[in-house]
Amino acid sequence: MTTEFPKDDFFAYVDANMRTYISELSEAVAIQSVSSDPEKRGEILQMIHYAEAKIKALKYNSSCKLYPNPVKQDPELPPILLAEFGFDPAKKTLCVYGHLDVQPAALEDGWDSAPFELTEKDGKLFGRGSSDDKGPALSWLWVIKAYEDLGIDLPVNIKIMYEGMEEFGSTGLFEAVQILSKNGEFLSDVDFFCISDNYWLGKKKPCLTYGLRGLASFEVAVQCSTQDLHSGIFGGTIHEGMTDLVHLMSSLVEPGTGKILVDGVYDDVLEMTEDESKLYTNIEFDVEEYKKESGVAGVSNGLLRKDKEELLMARWRYPTLSLHGIEGAFSGSGAKTVIPSRVSGKFSLRLVPDQDPEKISKLVEKHLNDKFAELKSPNQMEVKFHGGAKAWLSDPKHPNYASGTRAIKEVFGMEPDFTREGGSIPLAGWIEDATQMNVLLLPIGACDDMAHSQNEKYNISNMNCGVKVLGLYINELGKVEGPKPSSCRCIPLTEAELMIPGAFIRGFKCKCEM
Repeated sequence: MTTEFPKDDFFAYVDANMRTYISELSEAVAIQSVSSDPEKRGEILQMIHYAEAKIKALKYNSSCKLYPNPVKQDPELPPILLAEFGFDPAKKTLCVYGHLDVQPAALEDGWDSAPFELTEKDGKLFGRGSSDDKGPALSWLWVIKAYEDLGIDLPVNIKIMYEGMEEFGSTGLFEAVQILSKNGEFLSDVDFFCISDNYWLGKKKPCLTYGLRGLASFEVAVQCSTQDLHSGIFGGTIHEGMTDLVHLMSSLVEPGTGKILVDGVYDDVLEMTEDESKLYTNIEFDVEEYKKESGVAGVSNGLLRKDKEELLMARWRYPTLSLHGIEGAFSGSGAKTVIPSRVSGKFSLRLVPDQDPEKISKLVEKHLNDKFAELKSPNQMEVKFHGGAKAWLSDPKHPNYASGTRAIKEVFGMEPDFTREGGSIPLAGWIEDATQMNVLLLPIGACDDMAHSQNEKYNISNMNCGVKVLGLYINELGKVEGPKPSSCRCIPLTEAELMIPGAFIRGFKCKCEM
C-alpha cells in the first residue's frame, strides 16, 4: 500500500527553511567560479568541493565522486561531480543536471550591487549565479534534505551530475556522457533526466520546455590588400573588401521578413502538425510586453510577426539567421578614413529539428561562393564554419513531463505552458542520443532573471516554489508504472511500429516487449 505524500508538512518545512537556503546560496555566490577565466579554475574547484561537502553531509547519500574530465587541457579542466541517492532496483532512477560555474561579472559593468555578494532587495536575490544555475542546482540538495528530515523515503533513486564548464562550452561533458552511458556506467540505469537551467516564458506562469533550437556559427572574410590603405589615395582605384563583404552579408537574410535567403535551408524543417499547433494557442504571452523586454518599444516599436502564435513559432520552431558583427573594420568613435585590408563578418543560424549543422554549412558555403562569383571581384574570400549543435525536441506527453505537470499544478494551482526555446542547451540532445531516455527541462527562474547580464537575480518566491515543485515532481515520478525504461536497450521503434496498438511512447516500450 502506497503512503500518501505529506504535502502540507513538506510545504511547511520548505517555508521554515528559506533563510537557510538563502544563506547557503549566499555562500555559493561568493565563490567566483567563472569558467571563461583560466585564473578562476581554482574557484570552480572550490565550488565543486562546496557542493561535494553538502552532498556527503546528506544521510541518503549513497556515493559521491569526482569524475576526471576526459578532455585534457592545460590548465586542467575541473572534474564532473557525480552523486547517488539510493540503489533500489525496484525504483526508477532520475538523474538531475546542474552547473556550478558562472559568467564573468564586475561592479563596473553596471551592477547595482557587488555581483559576488548575494544582495536581498524587494523579494529578490541579486548575485551572479543566483538564478543561473547555483540556485536551481542547490535546490535538489534542499529537496533531499527535506525528505530526510521529514522521514520520507525517496520515491525514486536520484543521481546528480554537476559540471563546472557550462558557461564556457561544457568542455569534456559530451565525451563524459558518451562514456558514462555505456552498459554498467553511471548513466546506464537512468530512466528519466531533468535539467533546470532555463526560464519561464513570462514572470508569473510556470512552464515546461520540450524543445530547443540548434546552432551553426559562421565567419566570412574578404581580403583586398596586405595592409590598410588611405581612402584619399587609394579610394576608387581598388576593389574594396568591405564593399564585397556588405554585399555578401546582405544576401543572407531578407529585410522586413527575416526570411533566410540560402537555398535549401528550409528543406528539412518539419511540417506543423495539428497537435503542435494547439500547444501555441493557450500559451500566456504578451506581445506588447515582449516589445518592452526586447527594447524595440522605444525605438522601432515593430516586430517581424504580428500575432502571438506566429511570433512564438518564429522564435522556437523555425530557423533564423542573425548577423552579429564585422571584425577588422574601424568601430571606434569619430572618423577614420581607412580602407581595411581584411574584414570578416560573423553570423549564425539557429536550427530546428531535422536540420543538420554539417549540411547547413555546405549550403551556406555554396551560397556565399555563388554570390561572390556574381560580384566578379578579384579579392580573396574565405568561409569558416565554427561548428554547431543539432536542435533538440522531446515529447511533452511523456510520463516525465506528466509528472512535472502534476507537480506544478499542485504548487501553483495551474497547468504549465509547454514551451520551446530559441536558444541551445546541447546537453539535452547529447543525453537523449546517448541513453535514449527522456529529458525534461523544468525551469524555475522567471524570464526577467537577467542571466548573463548585469543585476542577475532570483526571486525568493521562485526559489520557494521551485523547491516545492522539485519535491513533488520526484514523488510523481515514483508513481509511474511499468518497467524501468533503461532496462531495455533495443533499437528505437520506427514510425510504423509506433502505430501498432499497444506501442508506448519512446522510452516505455520497444521491440522486445511488443
